[in-house]
Amino acid sequence: MRIERELGQAHIDRNSVLTIGVFDGVHLGHQSLITKVIAEARAQNASAGVLTFRNHPDSVLNPNFQPQYITSIEERIRLIEKLGADFVVPVSFDEEVARLRARKFAELLRGKLRMHGLVVGPDFAMGYKREGNVDTLTKIGAELGFSVSAVDLLSEGGTAVRSTNIRRALVDGRVADAAKKLGRNFAIIGSVVPGEQRGRILGFPTANIEVRPHMAIPGNGIYATRAFVNGERYMAATSIGTRPTFDGKGRTIEAYLLGFDSNLYNMELRLEFVQRLRDELKFDSVDALLEQMELDVEQTRTLLQA
Repeated sequence: MRIERELGQAHIDRNSVLTIGVFDGVHLGHQSLITKVIAEARAQNASAGVLTFRNHPDSVLNPNFQPQYITSIEERIRLIEKLGADFVVPVSFDEEVARLRARKFAELLRGKLRMHGLVVGPDFAMGYKREGNVDTLTKIGAELGFSVSAVDLLSEGGTAVRSTNIRRALVDGRVADAAKKLGRNFAIIGSVVPGEQRGRILGFPTANIEVRPHMAIPGNGIYATRAFVNGERYMAATSIGTRPTFDGKGRTIEAYLLGFDSNLYNMELRLEFVQRLRDELKFDSVDALLEQMELDVEQTRTLLQA
């Protein structure tokens, strides 16, 4: 099975304490859980490990599911390692994994990753049709030699911090709310591709950013953002939308980097969203659009310099 090959690449040399999930976004709830895994591992003189699914299980289980990932798998691994996990094992969720019985899954984790402890949320379940809930896994663990700990999920205002709520905030353009749940600004990473050059003609040359398919993108509007390119940071006013003043059709992400005048084509750019400034609007004239763009740039400068 593919999962056996992927688990076998970890090369664990001592007992481990694990947690399992997609961990998309590595938000404050995920961070709290992973921190507890690390603490438990240290107490047992074991390695702290995280098994993260490369793709959301619903992308296999639900044919109508359209994933919108908050973080790429590479970013997810980087953030988890930054928290202090000793190892991260990315696993592809496929039909074989979907059919895997909970006991067999646990046996693989025990054998391949030397799982001695499993720390999960109270509603966690794994295995075929989610048969392996906390109670079932506790019984399996007693037979196979690992413990199971269920910890409460971190909540904000009485509501558990979940990736679903962050995605909803992004769709609504509430990037500041998303940042509160993530513990950092939401960011996209993409390549700068040629656009229609309209911004350059108007005196506001923008970077047209193309992101991977199925990545979450904030709702249409104008945003104060920070752009990172070649190790340098720039303030940027960013537009997401269809450019209604020019009867645009496709949705674009265009960032105007303040104080930057070099060529960005084919370069990778990271864009952190700080605050939404306004809705995307259709202007009666180019002059009216330019006047508003100047206001957007000044508002961006004021916000990000504060």
